[in-house]
Amino acid sequence: SAASKIGPQRTTKNVQKLKILPSPDQPDEESGREVYSQVTRIKDTTARRDAERLGKAERAHLPRVTAYCTANAYNMDGLMRYLKARTATRGAQPRQFDECIYTPYSYRLMQEAGEVLHLGGGGVEERESLIDLRDSGGAVSIQSEPMNETLSGESTVIPERYVNSDDDDSRSVLSLVKQQPAHQSEVFLFNYGVVVIWGMTVTEEKRFLKEIAKFETEKLSDDDVQVENFNYYITNSYQPRIYNDFITLKDGRNYMVKVAISHAIAQSVKISLFEDLVENTIEETKGIPQEIATTGKVRMGRRTIMMHIGELFILRININLQGSVLDSPELMWSEPELEPVYAAARSYLEINQRVSLLNQRLDVIGDLLQMLKEQLSHAHGEYLEWIVIILIAAEIFVGLINIAVDILA
Repeated sequence: SAASKIGPQRTTKNVQKLKILPSPDQPDEESGREVYSQVTRIKDTTARRDAERLGKAERAHLPRVTAYCTANAYNMDGLMRYLKARTATRGAQPRQFDECIYTPYSYRLMQEAGEVLHLGGGGVEERESLIDLRDSGGAVSIQSEPMNETLSGESTVIPERYVNSDDDDSRSVLSLVKQQPAHQSEVFLFNYGVVVIWGMTVTEEKRFLKEIAKFETEKLSDDDVQVENFNYYITNSYQPRIYNDFITLKDGRNYMVKVAISHAIAQSVKISLFEDLVENTIEETKGIPQEIATTGKVRMGRRTIMMHIGELFILRININLQGSVLDSPELMWSEPELEPVYAAARSYLEINQRVSLLNQRLDVIGDLLQMLKEQLSHAHGEYLEWIVIILIAAEIFVGLINIAVDILA
């Protein structure tokens, strides 16, 4: 239910932490520090300045990265056909990497094409941030321009505290927001029912989710849908990183790096679904030990207990046996340079720790339910023993009556 929805159980949702994203062509400038909670320990001056100033107010001015877990699985073949049919209208160029489908997807493509034709006809102005969908290499390229529009196509609004400010930190963030290169929106769909969307507005995200709803298998209710929210920006001033749910990239056109990061985010949001399910199970069973301690009895029936045990087994199978949810994706074996980036994002999202905690909770609940099952089995055995005793007694009684009748005869 909505009241029991807790979301991702990771400390980085509430505590500011940093994770450096390794770069193959650049040594780790801050090696030796896995994660730290104090921004003052960030070595690079510009990176520290941006980290200090980027907060909730800036999220509205930087592009979004949002992950949704909406179903147990997606029909990947159907999605590929659907996306291929929208190459002209949405700029889709779907590519499948094992359990993941990647594609650019823009709701502004036709509008931007119309603007290009209109401006080009006058011979005075030209729009430079054109999306080149004919790249023979398959990678979608974008020619960047100074950002005088937001990433969603609307005018940039700079927070008032940055205007006419002489503070170095303010100028840093002002420059960061204003000089972001033009970008394209991209989606990453995973076969275990998760979609990660880069660069869309909230309205566009909702529109896209409605479009792919027909490809969902075992659709989750609105209350059970899990969401992870991040923001990202492009800069060459310092090494890529994730800090306080802000993702820093050096090249917004490199979708392979986004694939690696999206894999970790998708796994995190799927695990948050399992965390909610385990939390609900704990809520349903937390009164049993107290009831046993107080009354010495359990009013839960055998059928109910067996249903809970079955739910636990399903959770354990989903958590531990679905390789796509926990293991390194197959892509990391074929593209080993992406493995460090994926591992860094996975570490930031604390996936290993959260899975370990999930299994510990499942073990405790499993032990409790197994004890109840054994108790009910013992009680059922006693019941059968009493039936046997009663039958034997009845047989003896009938035998005595027969003997008495024979004697009296």
